[in-house]
Amino acid sequence: MQNTANKTVEDLIARSNRLGADKRNTNFAGGNTSAKGTEKDPVTGEDVQLLWVKGSGGDLGTLKPGNLAVLRLDRLNALKNVYPGVDREDEMVAAFDYCLHGKGGAAPSIDTAMHGLVDAAHVDHLHPDSGIAIATAVDGEALTAKIFGDKVVWVPWRRPGFQLGLDIAAIKDANPQAVGTILGGHGITAWGATSEEAEANSLWIIDQAEKFIAENGRSEPFGPKLPGYGALPEAERRAKAAALAPVIRGLASTDKPQLGHFSDDAVVLEFLEAAEHPRLGALGTSCPDHFLRTKVKPLILDLPADASVEDSIARLQELHADYREDYQGYYDRHATPESPALRGADPAIVLVPGVGMFSFGANKQTARVAGEFYLNAINVMRGAEAVSTYAPIEESEKFRIEYWSLEEAKLARLPKPKSHATRIALVTGAASGIGKAIATRLAAEGACVVIADLNLANARAVAAELGGPDVAIGVQADVTDEAQIAKAIQEAVLAFGGLDLVVNNAGLSISKPLLETTEKDWDLQHNVMAKGSFLVAKAAAKVMIDQDMGGDIIYISSKNSVFAGPNNIAYSATKADQAHQVRLLAAELGEYGIRVNGINPDGVVRGSGIFAGGWGAKRAAVYGVDEQELGKYYAQRTLLKREVLPEHVANAAAVLTSAELSHTTGLHIPVDAGVAAAFLR
Repeated sequence: MQNTANKTVEDLIARSNRLGADKRNTNFAGGNTSAKGTEKDPVTGEDVQLLWVKGSGGDLGTLKPGNLAVLRLDRLNALKNVYPGVDREDEMVAAFDYCLHGKGGAAPSIDTAMHGLVDAAHVDHLHPDSGIAIATAVDGEALTAKIFGDKVVWVPWRRPGFQLGLDIAAIKDANPQAVGTILGGHGITAWGATSEEAEANSLWIIDQAEKFIAENGRSEPFGPKLPGYGALPEAERRAKAAALAPVIRGLASTDKPQLGHFSDDAVVLEFLEAAEHPRLGALGTSCPDHFLRTKVKPLILDLPADASVEDSIARLQELHADYREDYQGYYDRHATPESPALRGADPAIVLVPGVGMFSFGANKQTARVAGEFYLNAINVMRGAEAVSTYAPIEESEKFRIEYWSLEEAKLARLPKPKSHATRIALVTGAASGIGKAIATRLAAEGACVVIADLNLANARAVAAELGGPDVAIGVQADVTDEAQIAKAIQEAVLAFGGLDLVVNNAGLSISKPLLETTEKDWDLQHNVMAKGSFLVAKAAAKVMIDQDMGGDIIYISSKNSVFAGPNNIAYSATKADQAHQVRLLAAELGEYGIRVNGINPDGVVRGSGIFAGGWGAKRAAVYGVDEQELGKYYAQRTLLKREVLPEHVANAAAVLTSAELSHTTGLHIPVDAGVAAAFLR
């Protein structure tokens, strides 16, 4: 039960949003905040003491009342009487459900005990880079005393859970002067009698840690620069990243398909040019929130920045095989008969000196956030190495977190992936009409979509409609220009990691009889659709082959590719060209697992950019009907007597590129409501 009229809740949300908005304080979805207060019991009408705490999976920066778990404090504290000890720690999360107030709100997280058992009205648990730097220093306990005196107390590493809550509660009781703790290997916890006091104490700890590192840290915490490992110039860097991205994504998707994110943040580039980066990278991350998303450690290419793309690919393939073997060994060393099965041995973070970082996840947001977390990890290593020696938690403890039964249960609760989840689609002419309908449908089915169009502003507007950069991006592309196509595909692979699905939809139509069709008309029609489709398919196929993950190429052809109508020589001839490209490419690309299929629409008047651009008026004149009645005219000449809309073409595109038709290639699907003269023979 959440009540935004409750000032305790209002203050908690405001504090959480402020803390979460600054990445110095905590990472996306990391940390949690809480408040204790009073509310009426809806059954008895009496006051009841409650705990409001960020629920499992929430994010502080965007926290809303509905993301809070609400528990009765009397019942939560009573759990101390039945706590079975650290060996049965996991049972306590299920026990939190019996402490919920009313409908309870969000699911309680593993950190609920830390908030509920500590005798303070307001508690913050955060993952600031500066705090974790002290927490992961080999002499973190001594540094804590040196930096904070007796106001902040060191807590040796303990896996999050009920016992950690008991430990912090005992520290708070024994140290009335303390305002918080440094949690070894993990982060910070702070508290206060008011929301303002808790926030001030959290920020004070963060600021003091930052100040100490800045004033006492070594100038080169990562060691001297390695010759040849510096950042490449931006254009060269991004070109190399685009060339490597599909191969890296394919490697990272060996066990299951992944989406990617690329970052050439200065923090990453500086880390990779320093001498100590191989040692530190091998040590891996420490904070549980970090390595759950980044895996225990990254894969790091051990070649200088000017290594060729070919040499880099060859070495990445070798290192990937080694990484998988090493990860399997990590699993085998620590797994017990009760452990969840190995979830996949591919890296989540791949680092390329001079170029940047590739991060991966089951969706774009997860991939992006994994990269953000590794940026946090680099900052943590910098701080720890500046004032001490970086010493993350033991590998065995990392395994206990990564393969925790509670983590497995959280993964099992995730919704079933949609049909096009992890797929990256590029649709040409996608800012309007059929292209926009296809892009919208693919995004709804879980795909990430690149909206390619001559009009960049419109392309970006459609991308924003579909959900923004974690779902779609808008790029400019004149499909008759090979350089523009290359740039659009570069943007696609840098945004999402690669390319799985291309829809050749861009087009125009010139409706004239033979004797009125000029050479210019003919060339324009063929350049945009026949040549344009060829250039897009060629560039896309290169990426798909490099990925080694198969793929789909769809041509939006036309009923006119097989039907001979009047006054339509240029358009129909180029559509026939596109239709045969489908057959030719299906025959050629099948060995790479790339399917090539076509869709033959007819009479798509409403919502069509082509018809709105004058084609409709010309076709209406040919058939002797009013332009406003053209859609109905087309419908009446079909077997089904139904008007065809852009959404119907989008339906066919979604089905053709789904797993249900995984064994279909070289096919043309009519979407024309039944035109007998256009039946495929």
